[in-house]
Amino acid sequence: MRARRRARTGPENRSREVPLSAGPGTPSPAATGRTAAATATLAAPDPRQALRAFVTAVEGALVEFFEARRALVEPLGLPFVEATDVLREFVLRGGKRTRPSFAWTGWLGAGGDPDGPDAARVLRACAALELVQACALIHDDIIDSSRTRRRFPTVHVDFEQRHRERALTGDAAHFGVSVAVLVGDLALAWADDMVNGAGLDPAALARFATVWARMRTEVLGGQLLDIQGEAGGDESVAAALRICEFKTAAYTIERPLHLGAALADAGPELVAAYRTFGKDIGVAFQLRDDLLGVFGDPEVTGKPSGDDLREGKRTVLLAEALRRADAADPAAARLLRSRIGTDLGADEVAQLRELLVDLGAVDDVETRITDLTERGLTALESSSAEPVAKAQLRAMALAATRRAL
Repeated sequence: MRARRRARTGPENRSREVPLSAGPGTPSPAATGRTAAATATLAAPDPRQALRAFVTAVEGALVEFFEARRALVEPLGLPFVEATDVLREFVLRGGKRTRPSFAWTGWLGAGGDPDGPDAARVLRACAALELVQACALIHDDIIDSSRTRRRFPTVHVDFEQRHRERALTGDAAHFGVSVAVLVGDLALAWADDMVNGAGLDPAALARFATVWARMRTEVLGGQLLDIQGEAGGDESVAAALRICEFKTAAYTIERPLHLGAALADAGPELVAAYRTFGKDIGVAFQLRDDLLGVFGDPEVTGKPSGDDLREGKRTVLLAEALRRADAADPAAARLLRSRIGTDLGADEVAQLRELLVDLGAVDDVETRITDLTERGLTALESSSAEPVAKAQLRAMALAATRRAL
């Protein structure tokens, strides 16, 4: 099946692999004090209050990090200052801080103390995941030719517009892409710096770095599988699930939990339980996202209704529909292959939605989500994670997999 790539507005999970850099060293006492103060409410008895406090603390740690970079950036000149300001705005503009939240909760579940002396350092290391995410999103927008994200121009479009407004020489679009690639690279390099500057003890940093490298390799592999699958026309359910596992599940939940466990020096049994939970809930999360991409309310998803059909995304939903159509309804299979990935009108989107339902593909995906969620929660409940963290992870899992269409 050939799919014409179109601009996407929804976030994806893509990254690039580089080793941990030497980093800037231990943070300043002032920064350490501010971040430590921000963790004061993270042990609140209400999990929702604790999570809100954590998100606020993550954003505070990111602000501190960007402030500390100014002295390094300014001698390089105005263009670099401008680029880093765009990165700062991009990171702080929004987002649910999902990956840091899972890493932090994984640390709590493995015995981490939110009121202890290590809390602020662990929080900074977890917050660095937002810089990896920034790299992934900036580069993803280039790959998908996206023009907007969170109702703002994407980074490459922003710099394309600046090029035109300033009447610079050369091709504006190429300039925008070139600068955005470097801004994304900078985000990833600074993620390493933030980890290395978090003040972790050497043993904890070494454990963290091993998982960190694996996470980035896996998400890169998932992204390459996605691109290759589209170019090569692999329509199988197995291929779609493999992409879900490495492009989304490993990077969004499984490895962040593993990172938190590594910081707490958790034993292999808890790590294994976390990884089972993270993989299953992560895949279920992506399957729910796939349903939302076809049937979701644009006011909720932030994307035009049925946009995943227009993009021709290689989802389990589509793969299952094609598998069923090939077996029982060749005409439906031909229709799907001819229309998916084209500029569909509202009536055509409605027709394809009805076809996905009639083929049983939607019910199949819903069953997969239920089974994966139950299996993941069983692994969590039988683990040795701390009860409060279990309750928080369960709530996070249900919120991720039960989002309304």
